[in-house]
Amino acid sequence: MVVYVRHGAHGTRKKSPSGATCPGEKESVMCHPSWRGGRRAVRWFSHFGSHHDEPGVEYGWAGEDMGPPFSEGFGVRRPLRFLAYKLELERPQVEQLVKILDELKTERAQAAVDDRRSLSDFADAVAGETFDASKAAAGADRRVETAKRLRDAVVRALGQIHAMLTPDQRGKLAYLIRSGVLLV
Repeated sequence: MVVYVRHGAHGTRKKSPSGATCPGEKESVMCHPSWRGGRRAVRWFSHFGSHHDEPGVEYGWAGEDMGPPFSEGFGVRRPLRFLAYKLELERPQVEQLVKILDELKTERAQAAVDDRRSLSDFADAVAGETFDASKAAAGADRRVETAKRLRDAVVRALGQIHAMLTPDQRGKLAYLIRSGVLLV
């Protein structure tokens, strides 16, 4: 025996009588537990950004653009803030780190552009009647050159960061890299 039940958000669905499929077990509900909060959860999370105009009070997300996750490519959302806090950097060190990370960010952005160009070359190579090996090779060569340029930029950045840190800070940075918290 099958009974049709009207369930608010899910429309009409079949429901087996209790105990028909597995005695003693309830039928699973098609609603994930995280959906339970609904509008309440939205109001609760919006609370964190609602008091940013109060003087002297800072909340986690007040007035900040969170950006896409891991946009800097370091495994953390805000690498400058994260490193300044974890390594206990002084103000001059933070200023140097800003310049280093900015150069690395620019190089990574260029690598992303080159990657899209190489994908375009690969697509062009397979789009025609015959496979165009020269376009595919050009895309592959572009990827290799980009990887070399990015490698050189990372090595240069690590050298500059090493030069500005104290021995204790270098140890903390090495731990962050080894543990996988900070991606290089």
